[in-house]
Amino acid sequence: MKKKMNVKEFIKQNALILFGVMLTAFAVSCFYTPNKIVNGGVSGVSTILFHAFGIEPGVSFAVINIILLLIALVFIGKEFVFKTIYGAGALSLFIQLFKDFVPPVTEVTSLATIFGAILYGLGIAIVLSQGASTGGTDILGRLLQCIFPHMKIGTTLLIVDLMVVAVSLAVFGQVDLVLWGIISLAVATFAIDWFIKRLNISKIAFVMTNNGEEIAKYLISTSPRGVTIIDAIGAYTMEKRQVLLCALKESEMPAFEKKILEFDQHAFIVFSESQEILGNGFKLYK
Repeated sequence: MKKKMNVKEFIKQNALILFGVMLTAFAVSCFYTPNKIVNGGVSGVSTILFHAFGIEPGVSFAVINIILLLIALVFIGKEFVFKTIYGAGALSLFIQLFKDFVPPVTEVTSLATIFGAILYGLGIAIVLSQGASTGGTDILGRLLQCIFPHMKIGTTLLIVDLMVVAVSLAVFGQVDLVLWGIISLAVATFAIDWFIKRLNISKIAFVMTNNGEEIAKYLISTSPRGVTIIDAIGAYTMEKRQVLLCALKESEMPAFEKKILEFDQHAFIVFSESQEILGNGFKLYK
């Protein structure tokens, strides 16, 4: 059964989604669009339409998303559409607001490509980490999966983005811009993967001690983490000892270590990095 979200968690989640949307919109309006950088997706299409026909980015972004959402409503379902409306709507609004009221940060194409891609990737990653979507390519990727169910979502998104970048060559007629667009796509993808990976990294603590039961009870009573006690024998001394196994976040390590040493100053503590931990207070971000 899915745990019901309390008010504090709801506010935090939506604040993070809004922050991620604002980062993405800032990257599009203040880095990409002024410098004709097309990194794929609906943001890339909006950039092309703005320079080719003068259509405002926020307007074209909204119209394209509405069309895609209506198609998704038929082929994918209501739940996906409702989760996407908030992120896509907010992104369309902020893209237009930043475009109208915030001047371009730089006119140097290389700087706009790199810094725009980093902000764009981090913004998208923050939104995705909260179970939301900014629409656009996400919707199109899911729709293509309905037609080609055996194709991975990452592959479909890459195909769509590369097609949009290729269109920019026909519109702008500049190979340099296409190359910058490909670089932007690569940097943004790396930023998304890096951020999601960092969210999933946790620590595994192994504690060798003679006071295992007492320490375990203290840790359980003073922290949200569980502890597993393992009976072991030290190969050097052949003495029986207890090993405590505990999964925790990196930020919890100093307090954890302090609590252990309060009970046993001779405890042997080993911290190991874990790429993913699921369950018992841990969330897997995708």
